[in-house]
Amino acid sequence: MKPIKGLRWWIIGLVLSGLIMNYLARNALAVAAPEVNKVLNISTQQYGYIVAAFQAAYMVMQPVAGYVLDVLGTKLGFALFAAAWSVVCLLHSTAGGWLSLAAFRAMLGMTEAAGFPSALRATAEWFPAKERSIATGWFNIGSSVGAVVAPPLVVWCILHGNWRFAFAVIGGIGLVWSVLWFLLYRVPAKHHRLSAEEREYIRAGQETPDDSADAPKPSWGKIVSGRRFWGIAIPRFLSEPAWQTFNYWIPLYMATERHMNLKEIALFAWLPFLAADVGCVLGGYLAPWFQKRFSVSLVTSRKLVMVTGCLCMIGPACIGLATSPYTAIALFCVGGFAHQTLSGALYTLTSDMFGKHEVGTAVGLAGMSGYMGGMLFSLAVGTLATTIGYNPLFVALAVFDIVAAILVWTMLNDKQARPVPMQPGGTAPSTAA
Repeated sequence: MKPIKGLRWWIIGLVLSGLIMNYLARNALAVAAPEVNKVLNISTQQYGYIVAAFQAAYMVMQPVAGYVLDVLGTKLGFALFAAAWSVVCLLHSTAGGWLSLAAFRAMLGMTEAAGFPSALRATAEWFPAKERSIATGWFNIGSSVGAVVAPPLVVWCILHGNWRFAFAVIGGIGLVWSVLWFLLYRVPAKHHRLSAEEREYIRAGQETPDDSADAPKPSWGKIVSGRRFWGIAIPRFLSEPAWQTFNYWIPLYMATERHMNLKEIALFAWLPFLAADVGCVLGGYLAPWFQKRFSVSLVTSRKLVMVTGCLCMIGPACIGLATSPYTAIALFCVGGFAHQTLSGALYTLTSDMFGKHEVGTAVGLAGMSGYMGGMLFSLAVGTLATTIGYNPLFVALAVFDIVAAILVWTMLNDKQARPVPMQPGGTAPSTAA
């Protein structure tokens, strides 16, 4: 068969579509929350428990999912997890109260935990180190696109049926994608449509130590015992609450605090995630730009991207000062852009620090730390939103992210990153795209 030019970018498009399915399933409840809470008589605190059920299950399952992916491989592992979360999404349509809904959310968290470890594994398999931040930026927009698509799709389903219909539709779409992934994905060594030139380009730009076919199985103990892991895991714990808050609380906040109706939520609640898409892509290109412009190392370029995103988080900290709901949405947009910019840098640092045979496990363990932070903060929102209000909580998110940037800067360095093979002439590959 004729080779496909730039096949690695088509592969990242396939990964992107998988994360869109992943986030479409998880964001459906946030959009439907005003309607679901009314129909099932769910309080704000109970909704907080429902959100936390997803986050707790996701948190516990992240390292397990990462390990399973490292054992089964990206192709089979991602397909199985995607099919499972799609079935669970379908089950949401049968919920009869907050307890059953919380149980289904926990099941969804367990199955969706494989999303980002799968994406990082595919990126490590298909991209040289110099392009990983760009590839990560592109697949990372899947989380935002899923959240962009969710409001109009879910509201349309509610208006033309009910909230149960929305979960049935999204679950069915996910099942179709899981089959397509299994049919289309291959590692570079086994993909017949990959040209010899592109295969060599990918191989030459990847780290070689401990990535051979006979590399040892990933060790949780070895991973968590290193400073490089905690230099990613602790910042993930601090930064993840912002994204979890945007994903699960924006529609409810806009309905209860800013008095938007369902149609207005459909019109405006997706905008912060569109801004997040821009942050994903721009953040990916910022790293090579910083490296070229300021002659800094690969790791330092990631750190600069992290600092850029964290400083922008000052925007959503000011939401309490907004007098208009549209100004509040605009500040949420700044927050979405900021978080996805810094998030891409953190994810890419993981693939810089760990080998292909262990990156799934490392991402999963770091994700466990992140979702622990997200879960604890969601419980705090559910408890405190009706007492002290949302505004101090939004300020806290910005403070957390700034502290996370400081920790990344102080805990990670170039010596911890895995070396990239030298090009002919004795120089390491440039990170320019």
